[in-house]
Amino acid sequence: MGLDANLMRRMMWVVWPAFLVAAVAETIFFTIFDPFDLHFFGAPLEMSREAIYTLGFFGFWALGIASSALTVFLEQSPWEVNRCTLDPVDRPPGCPKRLAGECASSDAPVSAPRQA
Repeated sequence: MGLDANLMRRMMWVVWPAFLVAAVAETIFFTIFDPFDLHFFGAPLEMSREAIYTLGFFGFWALGIASSALTVFLEQSPWEVNRCTLDPVDRPPGCPKRLAGECASSDAPVSAPRQA
């Protein structure tokens, strides 16, 4: 699986659950609170109900995205965090992974079979 496909898969791990949580959170929040009773820094909101519902949904969605993104970030494997993305010839002098033979074994994922 390529880097772009992996990135898109992780984005869906973040965005889709956050969307579902935002829908549930907005439903519960606006069942309890009337949009015209809300105040922002002491001033009433001068918007329509639909605008307040929309802002509430996007606010809850942003919170869900932040939460899911933090989870995806923290679940990275050591291989993903420590791997070197440069080709062996592009690595700086003195890099222990500069030799092609060292790179293959030290950058391989933990679950990949080792070659003899």
